[in-house]
Amino acid sequence: MPQDGRLAGRRVIATGAASGIGRAAARLFAAEGAQLALLDRNAEGLAEIAAETGALAIPCDVTDEAAVRAAVAQAAEALGGLDGVCNVAGGAIPARLADTTLSDWNAVLTLNLTGPMLICREALAHLEQAARPSIVNVSSGSALLPVGMALGSYVASKAGLIALSKALASELSPKVRVNVVCPGAVDTPILPDVLRGPANDPERSPYALRRVADPEEIAAALLFLLSDEASYVTGATLAVDGGRTFH
Repeated sequence: MPQDGRLAGRRVIATGAASGIGRAAARLFAAEGAQLALLDRNAEGLAEIAAETGALAIPCDVTDEAAVRAAVAQAAEALGGLDGVCNVAGGAIPARLADTTLSDWNAVLTLNLTGPMLICREALAHLEQAARPSIVNVSSGSALLPVGMALGSYVASKAGLIALSKALASELSPKVRVNVVCPGAVDTPILPDVLRGPANDPERSPYALRRVADPEEIAAALLFLLSDEASYVTGATLAVDGGRTFH
């Protein structure tokens, strides 16, 4: 690992690492010197990025309390402690409220809100022993300004993650910094065409920058907030959304 990177010597858990933003973040964190424990329920994709980055792969469903407890303990033991947590894992089940079942609602909230809570809770004892610990949670630009699609459960869960992160920033200060990144549309396989097309429309895009983001652009924001460059930043919500929420 690089000895002079922005995360040199930092021991970091990153969830959702098998694809998309999480995979880009794993690559960037490794390039910047982090010792990584990567979590995802996609064991095959996780093994690929772990082999590429030299990271520890821990297949884990972040909605499973026992699995999270075991995964965080394994990561902390293997890495010799924890300095950072980056919660990327998440997902959506699109449906109008009238068509949203309780099981789907609970599944989305459990993945996007309870999962990060469990990771943070289990990591806290290790983070509090670190010198400059940091947590970064990935919410969504939709939590700041809903896109008008049938994503009520997703928006609610991601808005809840912003509120949880602010509560943690207050509760854990001054020892542990906690911040949130809210991406806009990102060029990953799960981005629906109904969002991709309008975002890239040079005339009618709701994004000031008139395009979707590359995953690496979101990863760069995560890197900043995990690193000591953000040493005076906590409780912040950073919109990395090409200007949609102000435009």
